[in-house]
Amino acid sequence: MKIIQGGMGAGVSNWQLARAVSVEGELGVVSGTATEVIMARRLQEGDEGGHTRRALAAFPDQEIADRIIRDYFAETMLERAVAKLPKVHKLNEPEQLAQDTIAANFVEVYLAKEGHNNPVGINLLTKIQLPVLASLYGAMLAGVDYVVMGAGVPREVPAILDKLIRHEDVSMALQVEGARSEDSFRSHLSPKNLIRNLPPELPRPAFYPIVASNVLATTMVRKATGKVDGLIVEGPTAGGHNAPPRGAMQLDANDEPIYGDRDEVDLGKISALGLPFYLAGGWGGVNKLKEALALEAAGIQVGTAFAFCTESGLAQTVKEAALRMASEGIGKVVTDVFASPTGFPFKVLSLEGTMSEVADYLTRPRVCNLGFLRHLYKKDDGEIGYRCPSEPENSYLAKGGGESELEGRKCLCNGLMANIGLGIPRNDGYFEPPLVTVGDCFNQLCELVKGWGEGYSASDVIEYLTRDLAPQT
Repeated sequence: MKIIQGGMGAGVSNWQLARAVSVEGELGVVSGTATEVIMARRLQEGDEGGHTRRALAAFPDQEIADRIIRDYFAETMLERAVAKLPKVHKLNEPEQLAQDTIAANFVEVYLAKEGHNNPVGINLLTKIQLPVLASLYGAMLAGVDYVVMGAGVPREVPAILDKLIRHEDVSMALQVEGARSEDSFRSHLSPKNLIRNLPPELPRPAFYPIVASNVLATTMVRKATGKVDGLIVEGPTAGGHNAPPRGAMQLDANDEPIYGDRDEVDLGKISALGLPFYLAGGWGGVNKLKEALALEAAGIQVGTAFAFCTESGLAQTVKEAALRMASEGIGKVVTDVFASPTGFPFKVLSLEGTMSEVADYLTRPRVCNLGFLRHLYKKDDGEIGYRCPSEPENSYLAKGGGESELEGRKCLCNGLMANIGLGIPRNDGYFEPPLVTVGDCFNQLCELVKGWGEGYSASDVIEYLTRDLAPQT
């Protein structure tokens, strides 16, 4: 494989897209972000095509599968009026939530692998800490071939994979604000206590962390708890969350972060680590795959071009509006240092009717009803608390959050669900606007639109990316 399809978060990299890419012989990747909520919303919306229920019928524990369908499946419009969602993740969470998360990731990978024998991957974000163990295990139950993880330092994951293939108990250290060196906060998963009818052993997926610096690449290769099989080297032009600039944060006249020489990755040193590596962030254009191969990379990871193809999970209205802008070369991408509650810079496409517009942001009632990006913090009593700079201001301040941290924060959880047409219904009637993230290369999509039209497919993207490799006649 020379192309890894990016794991765009919360259902953009859905099973349809990953399957379409894998069928073509490249690596299709499903997003593991908020899969349990997406599964519940698909079932609540009637499960068009019956795909979710078909996958659940293959889940090892049919008692859990039946319970999930009872909990979330809605046949009538009346039943769909009020969203029933999985609970928000917490330490020592209910067994049903862990089971929902395992099943949801199983569903996504199972459907992506259905009907062919080519590899499929899953992308997880290290910073979304609490669901990681259950997400990994669910994907592995479906036979996932690659695990891709970014937005953090997932040093413990290789050893976790080694244990999960035998259904052993696993745990993972949690990053907790205010914790001291003597504190030990860990999440835990006990597969055999959650799932029945397990197979004897699972295949171990290859592990590819996403790195943004030589230091992180070396740390992962030399200090991870087990085998790292390859690397994805991502630059700051990539969509979604970006690693912050090294050193003190400096902003330009547009309040965007300034990246400098210290943020450049030495690919010679990456190559010397002896693992296959893929280049990500701005590598989705003409001749870029050929250029990457000349730099000794194994290939490229591409997100933005796949995000707007027919198979991706983005809502059709979002695709159409964005592609019109791209075809005219007028798309504006902003690296917003305030939008994400994580504190990481986050790339946002300026698009009318979305949360990128100041008026829409200012009128949105704050809420934290999904909680994937909440911060874990140590309370005065030594227990873990949960807070998010995007939640209602009084609530955040009452939990010890700083007032300066509230400015400009957007709710990525709800915005990304709205992107895929599965926004969460609100009791107050408020309709969540989307929040579209793309890479700096967004306007290059005009070349795809010119060649294949606004309804271009995943296979068209692959043809576009590889045509410079075709032998000359």
